Amino acid sequence: MKKRKVPHTFVIVFCCILIAAMMTWFIKPGKYVSEQVGGESVMTFYYQDELPEQYASEFHAEPQTWQVFGALFKGFEKQSGIIVFILIVGGAFWIMNKSRAIDTGIMAFLGFTQRLERRKWIRKIGVNNIIITMVMILFSLFGSVFGMSEETIAFTLIIIPLAISMGYDSIVGVCMVYVAAHIGFSGAMLNPFTIGIAQGIADIPLFSGIGYRLVCWVILTIIGIVFVLLYAKKVKKNPMSSIVYKDDEYWRSQKTEVGNQHSDKDEILLTPHSLLLTKWLVYGFIVAVLLFCAIRYPMTTMKIGNSTSTLPLLPIGAGLFALIGFFALRKSTPYFILTLLFGTVYYLIVGVLGYGWYIMEIATLFLFMGVCSGFAIGKSASDIAKLFLEGMGDILSAAIVVGLAAGIVIVLQDGGIIDTILYGLSKSMNNLGTIASTEIMYGIQTLINIVIPSGSAKAAITMPIMAPFSDLIGISRQTTVMAFQFGDGFTNMITPTSGVLIATLGVARIPWEKWVRFIWKFILLLVVIGALLLIPTVTMSLNGF
Repeated sequence: MKKRKVPHTFVIVFCCILIAAMMTWFIKPGKYVSEQVGGESVMTFYYQDELPEQYASEFHAEPQTWQVFGALFKGFEKQSGIIVFILIVGGAFWIMNKSRAIDTGIMAFLGFTQRLERRKWIRKIGVNNIIITMVMILFSLFGSVFGMSEETIAFTLIIIPLAISMGYDSIVGVCMVYVAAHIGFSGAMLNPFTIGIAQGIADIPLFSGIGYRLVCWVILTIIGIVFVLLYAKKVKKNPMSSIVYKDDEYWRSQKTEVGNQHSDKDEILLTPHSLLLTKWLVYGFIVAVLLFCAIRYPMTTMKIGNSTSTLPLLPIGAGLFALIGFFALRKSTPYFILTLLFGTVYYLIVGVLGYGWYIMEIATLFLFMGVCSGFAIGKSASDIAKLFLEGMGDILSAAIVVGLAAGIVIVLQDGGIIDTILYGLSKSMNNLGTIASTEIMYGIQTLINIVIPSGSAKAAITMPIMAPFSDLIGISRQTTVMAFQFGDGFTNMITPTSGVLIATLGVARIPWEKWVRFIWKFILLLVVIGALLLIPTVTMSLNGF
């Protein structure tokens, strides 16, 4: 019997667009509008044919037919930022990978971990288990504190080769970065993009209730780590049990055998004088740029939640790079480029927390890293341009899927049914107990997140409705925010409308349908745990609730 072939990811996404278009024929369009009632702003729902005149002129919804093809174009427009980000980062890493710096770093790191295994207690725990745990805690903290999301796309390209070299698969690499960050995002303590906006709209103290949120973050992170460690153990024992074993051939082919690596001494002996000069010129140029930034911005104010700290982070970064880069360049070019990579990560964190950087600034930073790496390995400007185009071509399919997936939301918006769906779900909470109402709110946020993965956008739509409703049924507004928080986070890791998920899977070369096969049970577990964690917010007296 011939085995049924799974459709291409493009086909699956387009089928989702067609289903969304069919829904616009059976669900009546409507819209929430903000109206002043008694001096307060209230969100009121109207069906399209009931809209007051001042709103009707701005609302043009109709059943979607041929518009599904136009939605593809609009999807690319909507997600143009992430698409360009993927292409630039992919091109930059392609240039850097030509130096084999990441391979060198991974081999050195694995050598270090093998030496650690000589210690009995580390060998008993497993050094790889320690590495996975520490990386996941780090990225979970990033997601919890400053809402790391899009940034995980770039880190995925760094961590997957490490996971492959440790004997795992690309799924483990994605879990170490993307899943960890989004578990932290779901159990956020200080995330300004979800907690900050939702609490602001609900009119409760910013980042209040952090004590119980910390407990939730710890529980969710532990569950995530245990899940990934169990899966990693299974793949380590039998690599062919991985559903992406064949897909990972790309990553395995990128590995550099230790025996093929020439020594640092040989490299220095064989390097022409002109190439040595070029490397030092690149080093000098980077140091000059960092010093200029340090002088212009001597102090940086880092914002984490409501707390701020002002530190000389750019001067510190410039000094560290100048010192470490000097000795790294004397050792070998790959070590110098690794220093450049770590420096890029340092400035990424400072930029995001201190200067409000987003994907444009991050892409610019990685492009600078890639170009400098190209010159450091002796490539001409034309060679660097060719390598950059090769990298963009290699990652192009990932970028295209992001645009296609955005078309699903476009069809639902143009059909005017998103608010109608939300209105219908909210009506289901009438005449229920406090616990049941809380869980219904949570379920609504979870379902809405499948079609509106943007936390800030969903907060703006749902919180003006949910917060006043919670007052009527005797639920704390803080509980309503937590229901939003959990509902906003978990399904981000599975919905095809999430541009970040699709982009991450694209750069990892993991087909979306295979990812769903792997992750759906874990998402279901998280949804259940989220429902249980909401119960104490109703039944117990918690600080901030």
